[in-house]
Amino acid sequence: MRLDSYKWEQAEPAPASPLSKPLEIGLKVRRLGLQDYEPIWQAMRYLAEHPREGRDDEIWLLSHKPVFTQGQAGKAEHILNPGGIPIVQIDRGGQVTYHGPGQLVAYLLINVKRRKIGVRELVDLIEEAIVETLAGFGIEGELQADAPGVYVDGAKIAALGLRIKNGWSYHGLSLNIAMDQTPFARINPCGFENLAVTQVADLIEETGEQRNLMQEVSSALASALKTRLGYQP
Repeated sequence: MRLDSYKWEQAEPAPASPLSKPLEIGLKVRRLGLQDYEPIWQAMRYLAEHPREGRDDEIWLLSHKPVFTQGQAGKAEHILNPGGIPIVQIDRGGQVTYHGPGQLVAYLLINVKRRKIGVRELVDLIEEAIVETLAGFGIEGELQADAPGVYVDGAKIAALGLRIKNGWSYHGLSLNIAMDQTPFARINPCGFENLAVTQVADLIEETGEQRNLMQEVSSALASALKTRLGYQP
């Protein structure tokens, strides 16, 4: 796939304070629409496996056609009844999750070695950005110890999983916006039996039929991630 065939923007560094150096790392934000899972996975894995000096960091925003993805430590018993939905064994951390239309996915291709940040710091950054994004819609997101992701009243609204290779991160987060959630009942989401899931559309007061909730949340999440990475929202 040719990434430049889709919409993208170059993030502008936030103004440096008198005590800090100007940010010299570029960041591209790509909007890729609705995509099959495997070509996107193979594309981001290729970039991590073939690092190029001076390449910008990137954030990919998209949704996937229906698919279950099983992480490296995934156990088969957590896939209860996949039906006709394909299962893809992948190389991120974590257990099984579901991706489908109406869910916002953000992949972070970040040179963590260049930025001198660890996996835990990157996970914290992502979770904080999700919590901030939800707060902008009047939703109080919560974090749970030993259970990565973001929750609302105990129900999972966002999942995350990463892989680091050659100093680059890939994979990222999924945030439920306005989707058919029934496929989650066919798995133990993230390896937790009877884990409830929720989504933005069920937690806000609608302000009109023409509201493009996916676009609103996508823009808010991109701004929150850019801010935490040192760019203007």
